[in-house]
Amino acid sequence: MLMLLGVVALASFLPVAGRPAEIFAALANGAIALLFFLHGARLSRDTVIAGLSHWRLHLTILLATYALFPVLALALDYGLVSLLTPTLASGILFLAILPSTVQSSIAFTSIAGGNVPAAVCAASGSNILGIFITPLLAGLLFASRGVGFSGSVLITIVTQLLLPFVLGQVLQPWIGGFVRRHRFVLSFVDRGSILMVVYLAFSDAVTGGLWRQFSATALLTMVFVDAALLALVLLITTYGSRRLGFSKEDEITIVFCGSKKSLATGVPMATVIFAGQNIGAIVLPLMLFHQIQLMTCAILAQRYARRLKALAASQEEDPTEDWPETAPRTQEASSRAK
Repeated sequence: MLMLLGVVALASFLPVAGRPAEIFAALANGAIALLFFLHGARLSRDTVIAGLSHWRLHLTILLATYALFPVLALALDYGLVSLLTPTLASGILFLAILPSTVQSSIAFTSIAGGNVPAAVCAASGSNILGIFITPLLAGLLFASRGVGFSGSVLITIVTQLLLPFVLGQVLQPWIGGFVRRHRFVLSFVDRGSILMVVYLAFSDAVTGGLWRQFSATALLTMVFVDAALLALVLLITTYGSRRLGFSKEDEITIVFCGSKKSLATGVPMATVIFAGQNIGAIVLPLMLFHQIQLMTCAILAQRYARRLKALAASQEEDPTEDWPETAPRTQEASSRAK
């Protein structure tokens, strides 16, 4: 978060432009391609195949990511459109069609005591499908705003994002172990590529007068919409997974994998889908949402973890709670279990 704020401040005072910006853009594109290559090399095929068997959980997460989010974002956009600029409104709608995060979704699921193998598969699958789903949804939702899905966008996505990922998957049996053992390389490329793209996008936006375009009301409204969007998704995924009969471990996985949006995937995609537009302003809602989701989910994961410890402690005091089928509960034990 501090590095992102530093890059935005640097772009605000020392934006890159002209020929240096073209060179920097080429380097950023190379870093993005390397990032997707390393993601492809890191992802184990056995993990994907094993996780795909839990289809109800994965379908629920995909629906939350690519259906629930856009519907809620459209509703909020419709209700608050008069308080937002068209660019910020497009940015909020764009973040709603992005895939889930990978690292933080898995980490929070693990901390909370959820189904980690399913989280690995769900988060990774969300990003793989997002390479196709996000541009298609952008073409549908942004057609009236002057952003359509064209052949050039498809070619750029395939060459810059999909082909490196596929190449990484092809080479995964030989280099996958090395990439997983040296996670700092992926982490360095992950963060580095985001910082490069954000600096380039904000440099272009600042040169075009980014900070003079928005009123304080529009910025505060954007913060409110981001927070409201996350809160609604967290509530719906939590109580929806319970109504659908998922276990507590699967509920945790659905909540953390279905409520996040990837900054690592979103920023590179924005440079492709919104080429030639004010990308800095479009990714601003995403950057803010990313920070809100990390802080909120960190607190939520700790609450899940405390509940898990409390449940384990109560089961040690009353072992019959482990076997409800064969050991009938007393009225007091039943009340405590409820």
